[in-house]
Amino acid sequence: MSIWNPYEPLPQLTRKQLGIGAVVAVLVVWALIAGLGLVSPNRLPAPWQVVGALSYLAWDGDQGRSLLLTATAWSIGRVIAAGMLVVAIGIPIGVLMGASTRVNAALSPLIDPFRSAPVVALLPIMVMWFGIGEWMKVLFLFVGAVVFLIPMVRDAIQAVPQAYWISARDLGASHWEAVRHAVLPMAMPRIADAVIVAVSVMWTYITVAEYVNAREGLGQLIQNARRFSAMDQVFAGIIVIIALALITYQSMRYFKKRMYPWETAQ
Repeated sequence: MSIWNPYEPLPQLTRKQLGIGAVVAVLVVWALIAGLGLVSPNRLPAPWQVVGALSYLAWDGDQGRSLLLTATAWSIGRVIAAGMLVVAIGIPIGVLMGASTRVNAALSPLIDPFRSAPVVALLPIMVMWFGIGEWMKVLFLFVGAVVFLIPMVRDAIQAVPQAYWISARDLGASHWEAVRHAVLPMAMPRIADAVIVAVSVMWTYITVAEYVNAREGLGQLIQNARRFSAMDQVFAGIIVIIALALITYQSMRYFKKRMYPWETAQ
């Protein structure tokens, strides 16, 4: 079997072994670079230093509480709140754009450019408009994700073969009923993929959202550690964000497979 065959089925065990092997290789290289002193600990702390920082953040004996647990809970709450807004607003707009060429022509120039725009640059504007409270942080996450969700939902609707719409019309359905009962159900697996991507994008923006006036949160924890040059805590916070993003991604993929079992397993 050739390594350059994108259609080759890969056994689950082989997939796991390759993934674990890659992670172990990165950890070994990281440990060697840090252990040999090739890079200053102020720039690249050793893996065992990061583990120690995780242990300290998990339970601060001086304060008698878990800084990591508190920060994680705040960040998860903000992502959930923004995610609910993204789904409630982004999916209907995307469906309308995919179902109507006129709506798509009107809204595409307003939405598509923002997929390539630096959303981080909008932070000062959002601070001026919405202040520095929780609402601004949730809205920032919302904006950063919804500009990806809407076009992906639209594309999912438009990717459904026209034969489904025609068949529904032949059975007496109205134009909108044909979209709702024939096209939309077929597009739902791809729409679920779009939601997964949107939630993943929010995790990439969480540190930026929590940069301004956040009393708690993983972004705020990382910023505080950076100010005191505690790079081991910075790396610990980043690793936690990556872990949360991975857990969220895998969980949503699991539920998607349960909801749409006819989809080909990837």
